[in-house]
Amino acid sequence: MTEPIRIANCSGFYGDRISAAAEMVHGGPIDVLTGDWLAELTMLILARTQAKRPGGGYARTFLTQMEQVMGTCLDDGIKVVANAGGLDPDGCADALAELADRLGLSPTIAYVDGDDLLPRLGELVEAGVHLDHFETGEPVGDVSRFLTANAYLGCWGIVEALDAGADIVVTGRTTDAAVVCGPAAWHHGWARDDWDALAGAVVAGHVIECGTQATGGNYSFFTEVEGLTHTGFPWAEIAADGSSVIGKHAGTGGAVTVGTVTSQLLYEIGSPAYLGPDVTARFDTVALEQVDVDRVLVSGAKGEPPPSTLKVAMNELGGFRTDLNVALTGLDIEAKAELVEAAFWRAASVAPDDIESVTTRLVRTDKEDPASNEEAVALWRITLKDPDERKVGKGLGGAINELALATIPGLFAVGGSSMAKPFGVYRPAVVPADLVPQHVVVLGGARSVVESVAPVPSSPVAVSPLDVALPPAPGGPTVRAPLGRVFGSRSGDKGGNANLGVFARSAEAYAWLADFLTVERIQELLPEAADLRVERFDLPNIWSLNFVLHGLLQEGVAASTRQDGQAKGLGEWLRARVVDLPVALVEPPT
Repeated sequence: MTEPIRIANCSGFYGDRISAAAEMVHGGPIDVLTGDWLAELTMLILARTQAKRPGGGYARTFLTQMEQVMGTCLDDGIKVVANAGGLDPDGCADALAELADRLGLSPTIAYVDGDDLLPRLGELVEAGVHLDHFETGEPVGDVSRFLTANAYLGCWGIVEALDAGADIVVTGRTTDAAVVCGPAAWHHGWARDDWDALAGAVVAGHVIECGTQATGGNYSFFTEVEGLTHTGFPWAEIAADGSSVIGKHAGTGGAVTVGTVTSQLLYEIGSPAYLGPDVTARFDTVALEQVDVDRVLVSGAKGEPPPSTLKVAMNELGGFRTDLNVALTGLDIEAKAELVEAAFWRAASVAPDDIESVTTRLVRTDKEDPASNEEAVALWRITLKDPDERKVGKGLGGAINELALATIPGLFAVGGSSMAKPFGVYRPAVVPADLVPQHVVVLGGARSVVESVAPVPSSPVAVSPLDVALPPAPGGPTVRAPLGRVFGSRSGDKGGNANLGVFARSAEAYAWLADFLTVERIQELLPEAADLRVERFDLPNIWSLNFVLHGLLQEGVAASTRQDGQAKGLGEWLRARVVDLPVALVEPPT
């Protein structure tokens, strides 16, 4: 049996800490350095970069990191696997080769592509691939309007590249977990139908793909964690059976606990059956155990065959938007907002009915008997969106200026911009996996094709959730207190949807939570969700519930008119809501 492989993360998003690669390479032993640079919004950003610089639609910060560590990685035999190739993995590979030549190094560099379906959209539709929106069922329509269209590839192209001797592998749009699952499958020699082992690696990849979110970053109980001024990045030590130990280098900030790992497991998921191109990982089979300081064992993951389709993320130009904010200070806030809105449209160069989308909000950040000027301020926010840039352009900012001396006392503008900006609309679809092979290219060497279709099992694969014995929910006296006094959360975006995971830290607390936090209760506590379709998924194995709020983010992050367009703070909002909590949970016996 092979020894475990230690796979480190050095990036959770495009723009993450530049020094992280050097910290992981020099801070302790690792076998593979990985990172995640791609989000749905990032693909739109890279499309704009590519339009200005053909062939340059990749994450350039990855090159900066490689300049710092490439030599050490080659000396120590550390493989590098990253999805930083974005829309131009071949361009990224060529840039790495130029960098290596300048540094006097000779790594074997490979790239994996095939995910970019933009040039193929027309032929796919003609062949009967509908590419309907998988949330709404809306037909795809004219495909020429799309700026990006990328299928989420799995790990086997990465395995092929490593088998070919690559020291550095860059990919386009793979799943976030694939950059971890690939090296693990390569190292351990897994077959494509080793469902449980693959599921375990996907779970490990999901835990570390967002970097420091696994080591205390964005953790609800952050006051219990030291060193968050410079949080260490995580690694996953993956064994031959797919189980893993999540850890971090000694002496780095943050912590790896059952709580931090649970929190990250809940990030941006839907059903406990976590669909992927290589395996469906069942998150409701996972067990967590604190085995040492900053060491959490993740075991028991079961896997099922993946779907026969791949997810496709497409982005189109939605038009132009202008976001304006007006401060309303002191007394009579609602009356002031009403007058500002009426006067704004009187001064505007266009009528509201002539604009495709108008969203206004009164944001009550003001306090009673304010002790500072800032505490006296509420905001009137308006977002205007239209395909015609002129309708939502500079003239509307001028309308705000006209109100400065003519309407309410204490008016002033806060942030925002009177210049219309383009925004993107995210559209998810699926495509048959057999139509999207992965292309593996070793610079100066071999080219190969890896099919994306998973093997069909000879008999059904049956997986049952982990059987968890729970105590009765605590009763007795209650006290009014914020939900977050007892429970943690993690939330994020899933296209136009938001996910909201809530976790307990004891079996008793989970038993109460499972009874209390129904879909109806979520819609009551979060009024934005009152008219939305909300799904609840139970994960008693990690004492957690996960909710999916469909349509909360409208047409995706770039188009959302919410102040928190990525739903990062949604969970913390829920934790701040005051409910009747059992005294036994709020004030447990000492």
